Amino acid sequence: MNITKGKIKKALKVVVYGQEGVGKSTFASKFPNPVFIDTEGSTNQLDVARFDAPSSWGMLLQEVDYAKQHPEQIGTLVIDTADWAEKLCIKAVCDKAQKDGIEDFGWGKGYTYVQEEFGKLINKLTEVIEVGINVVVTAHAQMKKVEQPDEMGSYDRWELKLTKQCSPLLKEWADLLLFANYKTIVVNTGDKKYKGQGGQQRIMYTTHTAAWDAKNRHDLSEVLPFDYGQIAHLFSNSEPVKAEEKPKQNTFKTPAPEPNKEHTIEEIIDDCKAENIPVQVNNIPDYVPKALADLMKVKQLNIDDIKRVVAARGYFPENTPFENYPKDFVEGCLIGAFDQLYNFAVDNGLVNLPF
Repeated sequence: MNITKGKIKKALKVVVYGQEGVGKSTFASKFPNPVFIDTEGSTNQLDVARFDAPSSWGMLLQEVDYAKQHPEQIGTLVIDTADWAEKLCIKAVCDKAQKDGIEDFGWGKGYTYVQEEFGKLINKLTEVIEVGINVVVTAHAQMKKVEQPDEMGSYDRWELKLTKQCSPLLKEWADLLLFANYKTIVVNTGDKKYKGQGGQQRIMYTTHTAAWDAKNRHDLSEVLPFDYGQIAHLFSNSEPVKAEEKPKQNTFKTPAPEPNKEHTIEEIIDDCKAENIPVQVNNIPDYVPKALADLMKVKQLNIDDIKRVVAARGYFPENTPFENYPKDFVEGCLIGAFDQLYNFAVDNGLVNLPF
C-alpha cells in the first residue's frame, strides 16, 4: 500500500453561478488559456477561443472528449452554461425514448434518466481534470422557496438553475462553488417600508449560508469582489499535462453481412440504445438535420458513411435515400445513439480513420 503526505496540486473544478448579466462569462474568460463550449451564445462579444456551439448533447460530449485529448491546447475548459447544457441533455433523453417532453415519462422517471445522462458529462469533466486542464462551469441562478421540516415557516434562497436531480451532482463535484451577485443593502424608509440601495458593485460569496449555496477548499474570505484576480493565486502553478500519444491504427475490414429482415422503428431505436467514436465532412447535403451534420463533421463522416453503417446494421438497404429515413429513426437512432453507431462502424472497419 502506498501512503502519500501533504497537499496534491491538481487542476481545479470550479462552478460559478449568478444572475444574468452579472459577468460570469467575462469572469471565466480570465482563467488560464480558456476555451469555451458556449451553449447559449453568451461569449459572442468576448475575444475568446471557443468550440462550435453544440447543437446536440452528443456534440457537447464530443467537444469535452476533444479537450481531454488535447491538453497542450487548453488550460481551462469552460462550459457556459450548465442549465443550457442540461436542456440539450433533456432533449437527447426525450429523442431516444421518442417522447415529446420529459413529463411524458411519468412519475419523475424522465428526470432520473436525465440525471444519469448528465452524470456522463460530470465523469468526462473529471477525466479532463485528470490530464491537467482546469474546468469552469457557469450557470444561472434562481430564487427558490425552502421549507425546513424541523422549523416553522419558509424562506427564499439562491440556487443553481438546474433540475433538482442534476444540481446536486454539479455542486458535489466542484472544488470551488462561487455565487456571484450585486451588493445590495436594505434601508428602512419609515412606516415599516424598506427599499434596496446599491446594486452596482459585483461580489462573490465563497461559503454556504441559508441564502445561497457556495463552498471553497482554499480558505478564501467569505465575500470577495467578483474579480478573477481574487482567486488567481490558486492557478499560478497549474500547467496542462501532455497526454500520451495514442498508437496509430488504420484498419479497414468488411463486416460479415447480417441477415436481411424487417425491423420496426421501435426495434431499431432499442437496438441503438443497447450498443457504443470523431472527423471534416465532405459535402454534407442540406437535407441532413443540423444536429446530425454537426456530429458528422466532428467525426469527418459523409452521407455515404452513414448509409453504409445503417445498411451494415440491417436497418435499411444501402441504396435507400437518406431523405426516406423516418424522422424518428434519424432523431432517436442516428442522433440520439450516434456514438454507439460510430463505435460499431470503427470496430467493423466501415469508416476510414484520419490517423
